[in-house]
Amino acid sequence: MQFKDLFQKKRKYATVPSADKPSAVRPLDGAIDVPEERPRREVPEGLMNKCPKCGMIQYNKELDKNLRVCSSCDYHYKLNAVERIQMTMDDGEFAEFDADIISEDPLGFPDYAAKYNKAVESTGLKDAVITGEGRIGGLPVVVAAMSFDFMGGSLGSVVGEKVTAAIEHAIEHKKPMIIFSTSGGARMQESILSLMQMAKTSAALSKLNEQGGLYISVITDPTFGGVTASFATLGDYIIAEPGAAFGFTGRRVIEQTIRQKLPDNFQTAEFNLKHGQVDLVAHRKELRSMLAKLLSMHTVKEEVVNGK
Repeated sequence: MQFKDLFQKKRKYATVPSADKPSAVRPLDGAIDVPEERPRREVPEGLMNKCPKCGMIQYNKELDKNLRVCSSCDYHYKLNAVERIQMTMDDGEFAEFDADIISEDPLGFPDYAAKYNKAVESTGLKDAVITGEGRIGGLPVVVAAMSFDFMGGSLGSVVGEKVTAAIEHAIEHKKPMIIFSTSGGARMQESILSLMQMAKTSAALSKLNEQGGLYISVITDPTFGGVTASFATLGDYIIAEPGAAFGFTGRRVIEQTIRQKLPDNFQTAEFNLKHGQVDLVAHRKELRSMLAKLLSMHTVKEEVVNGK
């Protein structure tokens, strides 16, 4: 399945002053030259992007070519699930699973249906994760990619069901599993049904492990709450993108609880690597080749074990 150009939106326009020099009108006696109002030209909105870390302004096309990484400070922009799949899978090809599963507001939570429908409309997704299968470096793999722009990537019953079903597919077909995590935590509008997904996904990964399957967890910015406390930190390999913030609860809550000032880089990928919480911090430009290498290593090992 090709995801290219899936979510193109109608172009909006912003008016900016022209760079041409303004001409001057003939002054009245004793008056100074007054420039005419500068002509204006239309520039498509979204043509450029300002880096939230260093403030550098870049053309979006150039940013896309650089895999949405700032060429000045190396800041890794957030990716939605579709962008992640396009960058990771061979030729962007991907066979999606369970594309039509949606939440039915099981608890009748006030305004949940309206917020959910708004997220569907604004992102083009049915929920905060896309699951399916394809190839990386020519090797088959099952992938789940989360999307923070859908209700903060919150872990609800749909996300839990889709991730669990993808893991079960990996077990049945003896394929490696990769999950790209980004989330603010459990979806409060689904209460206990959301919290149940932590145990559900963890149990599925435990079964994958018992069957000798490979699971690679890729943590992206940000990843918190129930996702961190379940599948994000259960990988055979745990890889994080540079600067990715992740943990169970946020910095402010922890500081208020322990009444201490935390280090400036607290909960970043680099901090967690230093303290043994991840195996590797991989730049986005190197991530795909790194995943292909890991898949290749384990494919070779499996063939040797089977005497092939």
